This record gives sequence, structure tokens and C-alpha cells, in this order.
Amino acid sequence: MERYSRVYETVNLDAIRQNMEAMRANLKEGTGMIGVVKADGYGHGSVPVACAIDPYVSGYATATPEEAVILRRHGITKPILILGVSPESSFEDLIRYELRPAVFRYESVARLSELSVKAGKISPIHIALDTGMSRIGYPVTAAAAEETVRISRLPGIRIEGLFTHFARADERDKGATARQMELFTEFISMLTERGITIPVLHCSNSAGILELPQANFNAVRAGISIYGLYPSDEVEKEPVHLTPAMELKSTISYLKTIAPGTPVSYGGTFTAERKTAIATIPVGYGDGYPRSLSGRGDVLIRGRRARILGRVCMDQLMVDTTEIPEAEEGDEVTLIGKDGDEEITVEELARIGGGFHYEILCDIGKRVPRVYVEDGKVVGKKDYFDDIYEGFGK
Repeated sequence: MERYSRVYETVNLDAIRQNMEAMRANLKEGTGMIGVVKADGYGHGSVPVACAIDPYVSGYATATPEEAVILRRHGITKPILILGVSPESSFEDLIRYELRPAVFRYESVARLSELSVKAGKISPIHIALDTGMSRIGYPVTAAAAEETVRISRLPGIRIEGLFTHFARADERDKGATARQMELFTEFISMLTERGITIPVLHCSNSAGILELPQANFNAVRAGISIYGLYPSDEVEKEPVHLTPAMELKSTISYLKTIAPGTPVSYGGTFTAERKTAIATIPVGYGDGYPRSLSGRGDVLIRGRRARILGRVCMDQLMVDTTEIPEAEEGDEVTLIGKDGDEEITVEELARIGGGFHYEILCDIGKRVPRVYVEDGKVVGKKDYFDDIYEGFGK
């Protein structure tokens, strides 16, 4: 841990498992869970998270084929769905690693069919349906149903799943989501009328898991809730208790006292009105800490809040420690997480900085090492300190 004294992120794998237990208890019996570990597990680390949730899931979902291949290379064997568009250049990997692409164009699936037959493989696919997100997927039309029938007849192709994505399930008013469910079930009926039965039907995201048991179908996709965050302030939290898994820690690198009238940081947006003790923290927006928290956010030192003074720099920020006179260089600093009775949540940072809590998690950069904790002990780490660029250097 000494190597990580500048800044590091801890991920509590026990908390992640507790979140999975809580969600599973809220699902109807027989409903499978797909663990969404895209964007490197929402900034937590896709591989450690996938390993931790493996007993609870029927499979995983990533945004890209490349993310899925990383899981395969680390021994993850369960089905992996690619939620985004898989370009033709990735088809050989889809076949080699038995990945499930989201599809909604006959021509694309026909090409995958050719390559699958050539390789002597059967490629499972999931039909993507657009019921209100206007992102990717077939529209709910008879023409789309007919094209799905054509896809089902392609050699080397097996339609394993059908899914859509809720655009507004995290809102208090569930009217738009109810309409999406109607369209989803309407398309299922269209396929049934044409003799097509798809074994895995899924549309619920984290918000759906929390509040929409009628949307369970065969499977649900757990995303932000895996990591202990609720999708929004509008969802009911009572059914499922979630525990945040991530904490972001640093240390005090320098302490000093400035006189009244002394400006702090770029632009001099803060000027001391009194004799002020300030601590420099070696973390900045280059690490993914939001610059929008300049002069507004707090950190925790010795269980107490210290306000950020002036602008957050790329690599450092300064805080007011006047009311924490016992603070010393080397003291632990909590940017996200708990210290004593105080806690700074990702939601608090998003609210103060005008951002989005998902975004804060995903923006924590690769300069920040990840430390994985289980039963109070460090069980794994990930950093990029020995990163190599191919084709450069000797």
C-alpha cells in the first residue's frame, strides 16, 4: 500500500456480493441476472467484479467486444453479451470467444453466419429492440419481426435472447416505462405468431430490478446497483439495500499557514480572509476528480470535513484545515467514502458539482491504482505503473 500513498481506490468485494444478494432477493424465483461490467466495471475493475459476482449471475454484459475479450482472457467462461454495436472487424473474436452480439441488421448477421459456418461454430445472438431509447435496435414493426424470422433461418446462428433498454425507469412516473414494456411484449407476440420463441427475454436495468417485478421476464441486467449506487433519487430504496463498494483515498502531502489576503490556486478565485491553515492533497482532475468541485466540495481528514479552496488543479488540490489543527502531513484523506461518522458519497459530489454519479465512477483514471478488499484483507491490485506502449522506446 505504501506504493499507493498518493492516491488509490479501494473496492470492497464483500459489499458487491451483499448488493447481489439484496437484488436477488427482490426478483421472482427463476429470474436470471446478467452482470453489467462495462466501462471496466463502472470504474471498479471488470475482472475482479466479474469474479466476485459469478455465483449470482447467468452471464455478463459489456459495451464492446474488447471489454468482453478481457474477461475471457481472465478465465470468465459464462455467456457475455455485447450491448453496443459489434463491428464486422470484431466478428472473428465473437466466434472465437463465444460472445453474444446485440444485432438488429440482417446483413450484419448474414456476414456473421458466413464466418460461423466457415469456423464450424454456432454463434448465439441477442436481438436488440428499440422501444423508446432511440439508440440502437429494431423498431417494433411487422417488418422487423419478419427480418428476425429470416435471421433465425441463417446457418451458424442461434437467437438466444431478445432485449430492450428502459430509458426512464429511474423516474418516479413509470408511464414511459410501461409503454416500453407494452412494445416489448407486443414484439414477443409478433414473433410467437411467426413461430419464433426466444429463450432469454430481458429489459430490466437496475431501476427495473428495484421497482418493476413485472419486468423480470427471464433475466434482468444489473448495472449501477452492483456497485452500491441507486440509479437516481427518484427510485424507492426500501426494497433493496445497497452498499457503495468504492472509496477514494489520498494523503496530505504538504501543510502550511497563509496570511489574510493570500490567494489560492489558479485564477485566485479564493483569497484568505483570515490566517488559514491549508493542506495540499496530491489528487486532481487528471485523476478523474471533478474540477467542478472547486471551492465547493469537501474531503475528510481525521473524521472531519475540510473544504476545497480555489480551483482543483490537474494533479493537486488544496483544502482548509484551520478547524483540524491536529492534521499532519501523511494523514489519510478521504475523497469518497467514510471516515468516522462522516461520509462523502458519489451522489454528493455529483449534486455539488452538477455532474452525474455514474460519470464520476467511470472517470476515475488509470493513474489511480485499484485495491481489492475482501473480509478486511487486500486480495488483489491493479495499476498501470509499468504500462508499456508498443512500438516506442527500446
